[in-house]
This record gives sequence, C-alpha cells and structure tokens, in this order.
Amino acid sequence: MRRLSPWLVVAMALGYLFLYAPILILVVYSFNESKLVTVWGGFSTKWYGELAANDKLLDAAWLSLRIAAASATGAVVLGTLCAITLVRFGRFRGRLLFSAMTTAPLVMPEVITGLSMLLLFVALQQLTGWPDGRSALTIAIAHITFATAYVSVVVQARLGQMDRSLEEAALDLGARPLRVFFTITLPLILPSLVAGWLLAFTLSLDDLVIASFVSGPGSTTLPMVVFSSVRLGLSPEINALATILLGTVAFCVIIAGIVLSRRRGERA
Repeated sequence: MRRLSPWLVVAMALGYLFLYAPILILVVYSFNESKLVTVWGGFSTKWYGELAANDKLLDAAWLSLRIAAASATGAVVLGTLCAITLVRFGRFRGRLLFSAMTTAPLVMPEVITGLSMLLLFVALQQLTGWPDGRSALTIAIAHITFATAYVSVVVQARLGQMDRSLEEAALDLGARPLRVFFTITLPLILPSLVAGWLLAFTLSLDDLVIASFVSGPGSTTLPMVVFSSVRLGLSPEINALATILLGTVAFCVIIAGIVLSRRRGERA
C-alpha cells in the first residue's frame, strides 16, 4: 500500500482547516456567555434560549426553509425536463437558443437576475393584476428561475453517461415511453436529482441579492435578517441558529450515508 507524502498530508490538513475552521469557531461561539460574538466570556447555552424567544429570527428561518424546499422542488422538475430535451431529442430548431437560455443564469450576475425578475413582476401586476405585490411566492419563482440552470447541468451529465440500450430494450418489448421513464430512466438518474435538489435548496437558502429585489413586507428571509443585523452588530443568537442548521444538515448527511451503504451492501 502506497504511503501518502508528508507534504500531501500537511496540504490536506491546511486545506480542511481553511474550509472548516470558521464553521468550528461559529459553533464554539454559539455557546459564548458574552453578548459580543468576538469576545469569549465563558461557556453558556443561554443564547439557545434567547433564540427560542426570538420570533423574528425564527419566522425568517422557517420562511427561508419553506421557500428553499419549494424552489428546489420546482427547479428539479423544470431542470429535469430541460436536461431530457437537450440530451434525448438531439438537434432541433432553436436548440442553441434553448440551451443558451437554460444555462444563462449560471453566468448572469445576481443583480441583473433580481432586477429583471422585479421588472417582470411589476409588468405582470400592471397587465394582469398578478402577482399582488411581492411576497414569498415571487421569491420562490425567482429562485426557481436561476436554480433550474444548476439542476439542468447536473442531470444532463448523468443522462449523458447512461446506457440507452436499457431504454431501447424496454421500448422494443412494448413499454410506452412514459412507463420507460418512470421504470428505468428515473431510478437511474435519481442520485443526480437528489444532488440537484440539494444544490438548489442550498442556493435558495443562501440567496440574498435576488430575494432583496423580489421580496415585500412580511417576506423577509433569513439572509436578509442577518445582513440587516450586521449594521447594529451580530447577535450570538444567529450563531446558535447556524449551529442548529449545521447539526441538522450533518444528521441528514449521516443518515443518507448509512442508507446508501446498506443498499450497496444488499446489492453486493
């Protein structure tokens, strides 16, 4: 067995330290007694109790989670349809334009995306009366718009690697295209759908710029609350909320890893 070079081990350690040391510091300071987030005043869990009584922060976090889940689900549906169109239908009139429009949000600045979505909603409201102002719905629609591009890229990569002989064999045996998709294609691309959903969920939960353009009264997301509180000084309650979110994500990742390892063991 080949031994790793000491320099490689040091480089890996420094890389992981650079990536995860800030997160570790955030978790440690969530148990800080002091009200100042940069001054250690002793161990305490009081900020978790303060967080439980902070309705503004909890409401913003709950709204962000709902918007992220809805936008990720919508982005997976639209992104999958775009990927199937680009991979399975070969050349067709307007393919280049369709492909460019699908991937444009990947390289477009968020300021441009947010401003264009705001102008679109204002124009629609003037013409049709919908949407009635800016709300969580307009934020979700805007997030679906730019997250669809990321999902499409992920699913396209998986579809391009698939062995189409399985689908062709099912079609030759008399299965309808829709049944082939749900029976063969969907299970094979399911890992990419999950990856795309998680990516879209993270992008939506983290977004500040686009949400600032298309949000309205009563639809303040968690990044907007955190950003607005920077002017007055961050509260350790935000560290406590971030620690809870990190713990939840870590728990879900561990459970997913256990389930995948068991499935691989059963197949083996």
